[in-house]
Amino acid sequence: MTREDFLEWERESVPAYAAEKIASGQWQEAEAIALARKSFDELLPQGLATPDNLLFTLRDQDVRVEVGTLWVAVQDRAGKRIAYVYDVAIKPEHQRKGHATRALRALEDEVRFLGLAGIALHVFGHNAAAHALYVKLGYRPTNINMYKPIEATSCAGT
Repeated sequence: MTREDFLEWERESVPAYAAEKIASGQWQEAEAIALARKSFDELLPQGLATPDNLLFTLRDQDVRVEVGTLWVAVQDRAGKRIAYVYDVAIKPEHQRKGHATRALRALEDEVRFLGLAGIALHVFGHNAAAHALYVKLGYRPTNINMYKPIEATSCAGT
């Protein structure tokens, strides 16, 4: 990823992440942008040059246009070095064309080359399409958080 690509990705990714956290019920709209900005600043304190972070601009192999981005960090998990996918984003006009599948399969080759033990990622519960893709590619759940909203009654305490 070039510096220019990074700046554009960051401008788009902070509000997109905030929107996902709002949709998942984890953040309120009023605080979401500030919390998303804080998360990015903590995870990428040196921006594109942050050690152990790999940021890729994804391009269509036939027409060489930018179709999305991939952000991966090398982390230690359970005594092993792994790749953690923080973000795979395909531009709306390029979705459903296999770009995310190809990017994640290419990541598997990069993980092997780097000698890492595997790939981990997070998927928001409301993102059924992403979940289905990850299952199709062989990812399996390691933790599942669930939530049930409860409506307040007007007769509380009776």
